[in-house]
Amino acid sequence: MDGVIVGEAARRTGWSARMLRYLERTGLVVPRRSASGYRLYGLRELNQLRALAELRRRFNVEISELAFAARLRREPDLKAAVDTWFAANADALEWEQRKHERLLAA
Repeated sequence: MDGVIVGEAARRTGWSARMLRYLERTGLVVPRRSASGYRLYGLRELNQLRALAELRRRFNVEISELAFAARLRREPDLKAAVDTWFAANADALEWEQRKHERLLAA
């Protein structure tokens, strides 16, 4: 298969064309481009879209969360800043977690 344009990729995968463009901007699924600039989704990209939908269903995560996770993998400075924040706030986060667990148990 040479590739299908965005509308056909949307039809085949259940994603909207608008969402496919968003996924490209976030770097989660990046199709190649034709000589005239059309997005071309090959078998690899179509499979990525199907797997991404399954990942969302299975783990109940939003695309924005996955996009942020992708940024953490691509941007070492961002990852370091987030790790530093968690390390500095570990006690407060643990306290909040215990508070929520107590509230749910009540």
